[in-house]
Amino acid sequence: MPNPGLLVLFGSQTGTAQDVSERLGREARRRRLDCRVQALDSYPVVNLINEPLVIFVCATTGQGDPPDNMKSFWKFLFRKNLPLTSLCQMDFAVLGLGDSSYAKFNFVAKKLHRRLLQLGGSALLPVCLGDDQHELGPDAAVDPWLHELWEKVLRLYPILPGLDVIPPGVPLPSTFTLRFLQEAPTACSEEQHAATTDPANTPSELQPFLAPMVTNQRVTGPSHFQDVRLIEFDITGSRLSFSAGSVVLIQPENTDSHVRRFCEVLGLDPDQYFTLQAREPGVSCPVQLPQPCMLRHLVARYLDIASVPRRSFFELLACLSPHELEREKLQEFSSAQGQEDLHEYCNRPRRTILEVLCDFPHTAAAIPPDYLLDLIPRIRPRAFSIASSLLVHPSRLQILVAVVQYQTRLREPRRGLCSSWLASLDPGKGLVRVPLWVRPGGLTFPKTPDTPVIMVGPGTGVAPFRAAVQERVAQSMTGLPCASPGNILFFGCRWRDQDFYWEAEWRGLEERGCLVLITAFSREQEQKVYVQHRLRESGPLVWELLDRQGAFFYLAGRKVASLALSQLPTLPGSSRCCVSRWRHGPEGPCCAYVAHCLGAIIISHSI
Repeated sequence: MPNPGLLVLFGSQTGTAQDVSERLGREARRRRLDCRVQALDSYPVVNLINEPLVIFVCATTGQGDPPDNMKSFWKFLFRKNLPLTSLCQMDFAVLGLGDSSYAKFNFVAKKLHRRLLQLGGSALLPVCLGDDQHELGPDAAVDPWLHELWEKVLRLYPILPGLDVIPPGVPLPSTFTLRFLQEAPTACSEEQHAATTDPANTPSELQPFLAPMVTNQRVTGPSHFQDVRLIEFDITGSRLSFSAGSVVLIQPENTDSHVRRFCEVLGLDPDQYFTLQAREPGVSCPVQLPQPCMLRHLVARYLDIASVPRRSFFELLACLSPHELEREKLQEFSSAQGQEDLHEYCNRPRRTILEVLCDFPHTAAAIPPDYLLDLIPRIRPRAFSIASSLLVHPSRLQILVAVVQYQTRLREPRRGLCSSWLASLDPGKGLVRVPLWVRPGGLTFPKTPDTPVIMVGPGTGVAPFRAAVQERVAQSMTGLPCASPGNILFFGCRWRDQDFYWEAEWRGLEERGCLVLITAFSREQEQKVYVQHRLRESGPLVWELLDRQGAFFYLAGRKVASLALSQLPTLPGSSRCCVSRWRHGPEGPCCAYVAHCLGAIIISHSI
């Protein structure tokens, strides 16, 4: 049977699903299969009826949500008017990536598998459920599943006579070629590339807004263990619009010292210019890179050299290594049998790509520049909850950033790329611009302030609730009615005088009757007190608002959300009727809040 071509479609939020998909693409090409790898929303979904062989790789985000780059596909696939024979010609397999500590573990993959079957597709295998909580990560489930997948695929579409599987040690051609220029271009391509942003368009990942940073203020006390920053940007003229619950995405950069070290280890001239060309037709060059591009720009703003490398990194590095001892170790790390050793070497201490390259100097010095974009993933934007309302701070956008730094067994502390980069910027020394754009978040608040909201936001998790309170208070001042009490905030931190964010603002709103503030300072007494304790103490108020006034309930922070949700049905003041509706779902108009509670809205702050 002729080779039909394999299509790999992925939905990825953090890059793991994309990495697995690219691995599938490489393994397919080694088996002489034509293979296309695309994000789900970049694929014309109406063409799916003509695809004979498709592998879907999808992550589950939040509370059972599809990743951003598959939401359009998801919406289309679940249209009720699709014929149940739409995909009757398609063989498919679904590989899911999730985290079993969440209630809706791999929900997207499971639901997708069922829907494809409903539409007539033929499953090659049961759905694969990769689990980030496994000690070996998702590969513990992915490896045996892929082995069985290729056996099935090759039985359906055998390799043509005279051809063999390309051995793992032989590198496949690079996706791109870098052609170095003998002379620097007369005009700065980086500046021209930034200037191509159309001010008439709403900022996006492809065209971020270069927002001037106005302030960068530490808001934790000098003796506090963590550096937390309140950062404000000027978004005048940006066409950015957002409401409470929205998030801002920020594109960070590598540090100058890391860029220099990377270029030294690989023997590259950071000031050299190059042009990028794709080897295969239909493959586009990254739009984030100007043409021509300086190597310094590529390393500083595109290659994620500060990330922890995945297994695929070691696989390709082993193929490129000319050094026997280093190659053997790299091959061990990329093998299924070597995953425990790789976890100990890399994942547990959070060793970065740059540090690995320094540990394998002979291999690093021999890496052909053409393979840089295959070897190292791009820097992904980081999302932060917006902590301000445009109704209160017009043309401004504020975020609360905890600077990530921690120690492992490695000598150098581990640092969050984006939070550390943002903390290093000083608008007092000159103009600082940060590329950013906004999108809706997982939180949606009532449209009118007469519906009560209960918010549980310890630490930096309080950021989106500040935006919500500001917005709701401003709306009530414009004539919209405000419930009493309309805004109930449970806030927790360690010390009142060290990390009580926006204390003066909260107190002022309390005095005006716009906020009920309930605090928990965990370290100010012998026995630690957290927000879940305050929640239990306020049980009668909470259940009165939920059961009688249809309040919305919000939580921020994964750990506290899990504890608070488990306690909520047993809080003092809850009736048997309330608890029944809480556990079994809404039964009438008065239970509108239940769906919001069971949605367990959780905010996570990226680094």
